[in-house]
Amino acid sequence: MKNVILKKTLFSLLLLLSFIGFSQNLPLSKDAKISILTCGLGNESYSFFGHTAIRIADPANNIDVVYNYGTFDFRTPNFVAKFTKGDLQYYATAAAFGDFANEYTAEKRSIFEQELLIPQELKQKLFDKLNKTIFSEERFYTYKFIDKNCTSMVVDVVNSALNGNIITKKGDTDITYRSILFPYFNGHFYEQLGTSIIFGTKVDQLGTKIFLPFELKNSLEKTTFQNHPLVSQSKTLLSFEKETPKSWWNNIYTYLIILAFVILAHNKIVDKIYLLILSLIGIFFVAIGFYSLHQELAMNYNVLLFSPLLLILIFFSVAQNKRWTYRFAVLHLIFLIVYTIFLINKAHFFIVLPMIITSGFVLVRVAIRNKKRIPIII
Repeated sequence: MKNVILKKTLFSLLLLLSFIGFSQNLPLSKDAKISILTCGLGNESYSFFGHTAIRIADPANNIDVVYNYGTFDFRTPNFVAKFTKGDLQYYATAAAFGDFANEYTAEKRSIFEQELLIPQELKQKLFDKLNKTIFSEERFYTYKFIDKNCTSMVVDVVNSALNGNIITKKGDTDITYRSILFPYFNGHFYEQLGTSIIFGTKVDQLGTKIFLPFELKNSLEKTTFQNHPLVSQSKTLLSFEKETPKSWWNNIYTYLIILAFVILAHNKIVDKIYLLILSLIGIFFVAIGFYSLHQELAMNYNVLLFSPLLLILIFFSVAQNKRWTYRFAVLHLIFLIVYTIFLINKAHFFIVLPMIITSGFVLVRVAIRNKKRIPIII
């Protein structure tokens, strides 16, 4: 059965590729429609934010094709290293709309459609540009979380066809990228925590660029072109309620239980293990900040909490050097105070706050244990 499905899929793909190659100079009919597709949120990390694609439907020419810029290949050599570094190549692909819709039906993700209300010559220009891209090196681009992704690339290609910066962000330009992203992780606690602490100062900039699918959808509804709305009223092609999987461990309760154990254990070994974990995370943040080309990971002030210098504190503690253990404990308490003040107006303040409190308890305990006692002379 699987072989039959695979053969049908390959056959459909070959037909589609043949069609696209043929259609590079094909004139669209007056009934052709070009629309922006916005796809619902998924539960895989790459689908948390939804997806954007372009649909071109022309019944007179038997065309119903979806173009999207969100394709990547897990089989790429050194995939993880390339993705981490920020030089992984994404590329544009085309698929029959039926296959595209079936995929999102299987994943139970909604699809919304907004038809572009543009003149025939601009439809043709966009159609030709998309087909040219699919069969050239232009289909490849280096993925960037905010600046170059499946949504921003669609904005760029449509704006190029419209001969201007027509599609711009409408709304939420006075809040940061971090604040915009934070709610998308609801129901995925540790992913929300992880992205909160690994992102640096770039995501604290005001979110003035369109970089998420539903930002584009909302902006299109408020965009005009040649004195009329750029898009028609949104049409729902598929409708599903997002289902967030239940997890016994991926929730705030396990997080709070672990931190409460560290505080209540009041144990030197537990304290050292906790500080060691923080320091190793900090070393990773520093290393990834220098290694990666992703600007979102640079200048990460969260290292004030996850300080690599905690390793030195642990070293002095193991060496029973009370003076320097005490000094480094006090130094990190100062880091913690500065970090808390800096974080207080950030979107991830409350999710990190329990860890700040735990670190404060542990560092105070370390400082008290190692403070040099002054002998009392009677």
